[in-house]
Amino acid sequence: MDYLLHILIICLIYSIFALSLNLELGYAGLYNFGHIAFFGIGAYASALLSLQGVWIPLAMLMAAVIAGIGGSLFSLPALRLSGDYFGIATFVFAEMAHLFFLNERDLTGGPMGLPGIPRPAFTGSGVESLPLFLVFALLIALFTFGLLYRIANSPYGRALKVIREDEFVAQALGKNTFRLKTKAVMVGSFFAGLAGGLWAHYITYISPSDFTLQETILVLLCVVLGGRGTRTGPVAGAFAVIFFGEIIRFIPVPPGYVRFVAPFQGMVYGLILILMMLKRPQGIISEAGRGSNA
Repeated sequence: MDYLLHILIICLIYSIFALSLNLELGYAGLYNFGHIAFFGIGAYASALLSLQGVWIPLAMLMAAVIAGIGGSLFSLPALRLSGDYFGIATFVFAEMAHLFFLNERDLTGGPMGLPGIPRPAFTGSGVESLPLFLVFALLIALFTFGLLYRIANSPYGRALKVIREDEFVAQALGKNTFRLKTKAVMVGSFFAGLAGGLWAHYITYISPSDFTLQETILVLLCVVLGGRGTRTGPVAGAFAVIFFGEIIRFIPVPPGYVRFVAPFQGMVYGLILILMMLKRPQGIISEAGRGSNA
Protein backbone atom coordinates (compact mmCIF):
# COMPACT_ATOMS: atom_id res chain seq x y z
CA MET A 1 0.00 0.00 0.00
CA ASP A 2 2.82 2.42 0.88
CA TYR A 3 4.49 1.67 -2.45
CA LEU A 4 1.26 2.46 -4.32
CA LEU A 5 0.92 5.76 -2.45
CA HIS A 6 4.51 6.58 -3.38
CA ILE A 7 3.85 5.93 -7.07
CA LEU A 8 0.68 8.02 -7.01
CA ILE A 9 2.56 10.96 -5.49
CA ILE A 10 5.27 10.71 -8.15
CA CYS A 11 2.55 10.58 -10.83
CA LEU A 12 0.94 13.74 -9.47
CA ILE A 13 4.27 15.58 -9.39
CA TYR A 14 5.01 14.61 -12.99
CA SER A 15 1.45 15.52 -13.97
CA ILE A 16 2.08 19.08 -12.75
CA PHE A 17 5.44 19.11 -14.54
CA ALA A 18 3.92 17.79 -17.78
CA LEU A 19 1.01 20.25 -17.65
CA SER A 20 3.50 23.10 -17.30
CA LEU A 21 5.41 21.97 -20.40
CA ASN A 22 2.18 21.38 -22.31
CA LEU A 23 1.39 25.10 -22.16
CA GLU A 24 4.62 25.81 -24.03
CA LEU A 25 4.82 22.78 -26.31
CA GLY A 26 1.17 21.86 -26.80
CA TYR A 27 -0.33 25.32 -27.02
CA ALA A 28 2.45 27.68 -28.13
CA GLY A 29 4.42 25.10 -30.14
CA LEU A 30 7.67 25.88 -28.30
CA TYR A 31 10.03 22.90 -28.08
CA ASN A 32 11.60 23.69 -24.74
CA PHE A 33 14.34 21.13 -24.05
CA GLY A 34 15.46 23.10 -20.99
CA HIS A 35 12.26 22.84 -18.98
CA ILE A 36 14.01 20.66 -16.40
CA ALA A 37 16.11 23.70 -15.43
CA PHE A 38 13.07 25.46 -13.98
CA PHE A 39 12.02 22.27 -12.21
CA GLY A 40 15.48 22.26 -10.63
CA ILE A 41 15.37 25.96 -9.79
CA GLY A 42 12.07 25.44 -8.00
CA ALA A 43 13.41 22.40 -6.15
CA TYR A 44 16.59 24.10 -4.92
CA ALA A 45 14.90 27.41 -4.11
CA SER A 46 12.13 25.78 -2.09
CA ALA A 47 14.59 23.48 -0.31
CA LEU A 48 16.94 26.32 0.62
CA LEU A 49 14.10 28.56 1.82
CA SER A 50 12.54 25.83 3.94
CA LEU A 51 15.94 24.97 5.46
CA GLN A 52 16.11 28.62 6.54
CA GLY A 53 12.82 28.22 8.40
CA VAL A 54 10.34 29.52 5.80
CA TRP A 55 6.90 27.86 6.01
CA ILE A 56 6.98 25.13 3.35
CA PRO A 57 3.87 26.09 1.32
CA LEU A 58 5.17 29.68 1.24
CA ALA A 59 8.65 28.44 0.28
CA MET A 60 7.14 26.46 -2.61
CA LEU A 61 5.17 29.47 -3.80
CA MET A 62 8.24 31.71 -3.60
CA ALA A 63 10.29 29.10 -5.46
CA ALA A 64 7.65 28.92 -8.20
CA VAL A 65 7.75 32.71 -8.53
CA ILE A 66 11.56 32.61 -8.78
CA ALA A 67 11.31 29.95 -11.51
CA GLY A 68 8.67 32.02 -13.32
CA ILE A 69 10.85 35.12 -13.23
CA GLY A 70 13.79 33.03 -14.43
CA GLY A 71 11.67 31.73 -17.30
CA SER A 72 10.60 35.20 -18.36
CA LEU A 73 14.19 36.49 -18.25
CA PHE A 74 15.43 33.50 -20.23
CA SER A 75 12.67 33.89 -22.82
CA LEU A 76 13.58 37.48 -23.68
CA PRO A 77 16.72 36.53 -25.66
CA ALA A 78 15.76 32.91 -26.43
CA LEU A 79 12.44 33.71 -28.12
CA ARG A 80 14.23 35.92 -30.60
CA LEU A 81 15.41 32.64 -32.04
CA SER A 82 13.08 30.30 -33.86
CA GLY A 83 12.72 26.65 -34.70
CA ASP A 84 15.81 24.51 -34.12
CA TYR A 85 17.79 27.45 -32.76
CA PHE A 86 15.30 27.99 -29.94
CA GLY A 87 15.46 24.30 -29.05
CA ILE A 88 19.26 24.41 -28.96
CA ALA A 89 19.17 27.51 -26.74
CA THR A 90 16.86 25.80 -24.24
CA PHE A 91 19.07 22.71 -24.20
CA VAL A 92 22.16 24.83 -23.54
CA PHE A 93 20.35 26.65 -20.73
CA ALA A 94 19.47 23.33 -19.09
CA GLU A 95 23.10 22.26 -19.21
CA MET A 96 24.18 25.60 -17.74
CA ALA A 97 21.72 25.16 -14.88
CA HIS A 98 22.94 21.61 -14.28
CA LEU A 99 26.55 22.79 -14.13
CA PHE A 100 25.56 25.54 -11.72
CA PHE A 101 23.85 23.02 -9.42
CA LEU A 102 26.92 20.80 -9.69
CA ASN A 103 29.61 23.40 -9.00
CA GLU A 104 28.01 25.93 -6.64
CA ARG A 105 28.89 23.94 -3.52
CA ASP A 106 28.20 26.71 -1.01
CA LEU A 107 24.61 27.13 -2.21
CA THR A 108 23.50 23.80 -3.67
CA GLY A 109 25.88 21.39 -1.96
CA GLY A 110 27.49 20.56 -5.29
CA PRO A 111 27.52 16.88 -6.28
CA MET A 112 26.67 15.89 -2.69
CA GLY A 113 23.29 17.59 -3.01
CA LEU A 114 21.00 18.91 -0.29
CA PRO A 115 19.91 16.40 2.38
CA GLY A 116 17.42 16.84 5.18
CA ILE A 117 14.81 18.82 3.25
CA PRO A 118 11.72 18.94 5.50
CA ARG A 119 8.23 17.83 4.60
CA PRO A 120 5.24 19.99 5.56
CA ALA A 121 4.62 19.70 9.31
CA PHE A 122 0.94 18.83 8.81
CA THR A 123 1.87 15.70 6.81
CA GLY A 124 4.31 14.31 9.36
CA SER A 125 7.45 12.45 8.33
CA GLY A 126 8.49 9.02 7.13
CA VAL A 127 6.16 6.43 5.63
CA GLU A 128 3.32 7.57 7.90
CA SER A 129 3.19 10.90 6.04
CA LEU A 130 2.35 9.36 2.66
CA PRO A 131 -1.49 9.56 2.82
CA LEU A 132 -1.48 13.21 3.90
CA PHE A 133 1.29 14.10 1.44
CA LEU A 134 -0.78 12.47 -1.29
CA VAL A 135 -3.68 14.77 -0.40
CA PHE A 136 -1.29 17.75 -0.38
CA ALA A 137 0.08 16.82 -3.83
CA LEU A 138 -3.43 16.21 -5.14
CA LEU A 139 -4.57 19.67 -4.06
CA ILE A 140 -1.61 21.30 -5.81
CA ALA A 141 -2.24 19.19 -8.93
CA LEU A 142 -5.92 20.20 -8.96
CA PHE A 143 -4.94 23.85 -8.54
CA THR A 144 -2.51 23.54 -11.46
CA PHE A 145 -4.99 21.73 -13.66
CA GLY A 146 -7.80 24.17 -12.86
CA LEU A 147 -5.73 27.28 -13.57
CA LEU A 148 -4.19 25.92 -16.76
CA TYR A 149 -7.63 24.70 -17.86
CA ARG A 150 -8.94 28.26 -17.57
CA ILE A 151 -5.93 29.59 -19.46
CA ALA A 152 -6.49 27.03 -22.23
CA ASN A 153 -10.14 28.06 -22.59
CA SER A 154 -9.37 31.78 -22.53
CA PRO A 155 -8.75 33.99 -25.58
CA TYR A 156 -5.07 33.86 -24.60
CA GLY A 157 -5.03 30.07 -24.87
CA ARG A 158 -6.71 30.19 -28.27
CA ALA A 159 -4.22 32.82 -29.43
CA LEU A 160 -1.36 30.52 -28.44
CA LYS A 161 -2.78 27.79 -30.66
CA VAL A 162 -2.97 30.20 -33.57
CA ILE A 163 0.71 30.97 -33.00
CA ARG A 164 1.47 27.26 -32.93
CA GLU A 165 -0.28 26.66 -36.24
CA ASP A 166 1.01 29.76 -38.06
CA GLU A 167 2.75 32.63 -36.31
CA PHE A 168 2.44 34.89 -39.35
CA VAL A 169 -1.34 34.54 -39.29
CA ALA A 170 -1.35 35.53 -35.60
CA GLN A 171 0.76 38.57 -36.41
CA ALA A 172 -1.59 39.48 -39.27
CA LEU A 173 -4.46 39.39 -36.77
CA GLY A 174 -2.65 41.98 -34.68
CA LYS A 175 -1.29 39.67 -31.97
CA ASN A 176 2.00 40.43 -30.27
CA THR A 177 3.36 36.93 -30.64
CA PHE A 178 6.60 37.66 -28.77
CA ARG A 179 4.71 38.83 -25.69
CA LEU A 180 2.26 35.92 -25.82
CA LYS A 181 5.07 33.36 -26.04
CA THR A 182 6.99 35.09 -23.25
CA LYS A 183 3.95 34.78 -20.98
CA ALA A 184 3.63 31.10 -21.91
CA VAL A 185 7.24 30.42 -20.91
CA MET A 186 6.81 32.41 -17.70
CA VAL A 187 3.64 30.56 -16.65
CA GLY A 188 5.10 27.19 -17.69
CA SER A 189 8.26 27.89 -15.69
CA PHE A 190 6.19 28.93 -12.66
CA PHE A 191 4.39 25.58 -12.54
CA ALA A 192 7.58 23.66 -13.34
CA GLY A 193 9.12 25.37 -10.29
CA LEU A 194 6.07 24.45 -8.23
CA ALA A 195 6.45 20.80 -9.29
CA GLY A 196 10.16 20.97 -8.43
CA GLY A 197 9.42 22.29 -4.96
CA LEU A 198 6.90 19.52 -4.38
CA TRP A 199 9.47 16.97 -5.56
CA ALA A 200 12.15 18.32 -3.21
CA HIS A 201 9.90 18.22 -0.14
CA TYR A 202 8.68 14.74 -0.97
CA ILE A 203 12.05 13.12 -1.71
CA THR A 204 13.73 15.21 1.07
CA TYR A 205 17.04 15.03 -0.82
CA ILE A 206 18.02 16.55 -4.16
CA SER A 207 21.22 16.53 -6.19
CA PRO A 208 22.27 17.70 -9.67
CA SER A 209 21.71 14.17 -11.01
CA ASP A 210 17.96 14.72 -10.55
CA PHE A 211 17.92 17.45 -13.20
CA THR A 212 19.47 16.01 -16.35
CA LEU A 213 18.55 15.54 -20.00
CA GLN A 214 16.99 12.18 -19.12
CA GLU A 215 14.33 13.93 -17.02
CA THR A 216 13.68 16.35 -19.89
CA ILE A 217 13.07 13.42 -22.21
CA LEU A 218 10.80 11.81 -19.62
CA VAL A 219 8.53 14.85 -19.28
CA LEU A 220 8.49 15.34 -23.07
CA LEU A 221 7.37 11.74 -23.36
CA CYS A 222 4.57 12.39 -20.86
CA VAL A 223 3.28 15.30 -22.95
CA VAL A 224 3.63 13.71 -26.38
CA LEU A 225 2.40 10.28 -25.32
CA GLY A 226 -0.57 11.72 -23.44
CA GLY A 227 -1.56 14.19 -26.14
CA ARG A 228 -0.01 17.61 -26.47
CA GLY A 229 -2.35 20.55 -26.72
CA THR A 230 -5.04 18.70 -24.76
CA ARG A 231 -6.26 19.46 -21.28
CA THR A 232 -5.98 16.00 -19.74
CA GLY A 233 -3.48 14.33 -22.07
CA PRO A 234 -0.32 15.26 -20.09
CA VAL A 235 -1.88 13.84 -16.92
CA ALA A 236 -2.73 10.59 -18.70
CA GLY A 237 0.76 10.51 -20.18
CA ALA A 238 2.41 11.06 -16.80
CA PHE A 239 0.47 8.22 -15.19
CA ALA A 240 1.15 5.91 -18.14
CA VAL A 241 4.89 6.64 -18.25
CA ILE A 242 5.46 6.40 -14.48
CA PHE A 243 3.45 3.22 -14.05
CA PHE A 244 5.12 1.61 -17.06
CA GLY A 245 8.53 2.54 -15.68
CA GLU A 246 7.70 0.90 -12.39
CA ILE A 247 6.39 -2.25 -14.08
CA ILE A 248 9.75 -2.66 -15.86
CA ARG A 249 11.45 -2.79 -12.45
CA PHE A 250 9.67 -6.07 -11.71
CA ILE A 251 10.87 -7.87 -14.83
CA PRO A 252 13.07 -10.78 -13.66
CA VAL A 253 16.69 -9.98 -14.51
CA PRO A 254 19.70 -12.26 -13.88
CA PRO A 255 22.07 -10.75 -11.28
CA GLY A 256 24.80 -10.17 -13.83
CA TYR A 257 22.52 -8.03 -16.04
CA VAL A 258 21.10 -5.62 -13.47
CA ARG A 259 23.26 -2.81 -14.82
CA PHE A 260 21.43 -3.04 -18.14
CA VAL A 261 17.98 -2.33 -16.66
CA ALA A 262 18.24 1.47 -16.87
CA PRO A 263 19.51 1.52 -20.50
CA PHE A 264 16.83 -1.02 -21.42
CA GLN A 265 14.19 1.19 -19.84
CA GLY A 266 15.37 4.15 -21.90
CA MET A 267 15.33 2.07 -25.08
CA VAL A 268 11.77 0.91 -24.37
CA TYR A 269 10.64 4.50 -23.73
CA GLY A 270 12.17 5.52 -27.05
CA LEU A 271 10.56 2.61 -28.88
CA ILE A 272 7.14 3.45 -27.43
CA LEU A 273 7.52 7.08 -28.47
CA ILE A 274 8.44 6.07 -32.03
CA LEU A 275 5.52 3.66 -32.28
CA MET A 276 3.12 6.24 -30.87
CA MET A 277 4.33 8.87 -33.34
CA LEU A 278 3.78 6.40 -36.19
CA LYS A 279 0.51 4.81 -35.11
CA ARG A 280 -1.13 7.54 -33.01
CA PRO A 281 0.68 10.86 -33.46
CA GLN A 282 -2.08 12.72 -31.57
CA GLY A 283 -1.28 10.77 -28.36
CA ILE A 284 -3.52 8.84 -25.98
CA ILE A 285 -6.03 11.70 -25.93
CA SER A 286 -6.68 13.52 -29.18
CA GLU A 287 -6.93 17.29 -29.42
CA ALA A 288 -10.36 18.61 -30.37
CA GLY A 289 -10.47 19.10 -34.10
CA ARG A 290 -7.74 16.49 -34.64
CA GLY A 291 -9.62 13.40 -33.63
CA SER A 292 -11.81 12.64 -30.64
CA ASN A 293 -12.55 15.46 -28.25
CA ALA A 294 -9.93 16.07 -25.58
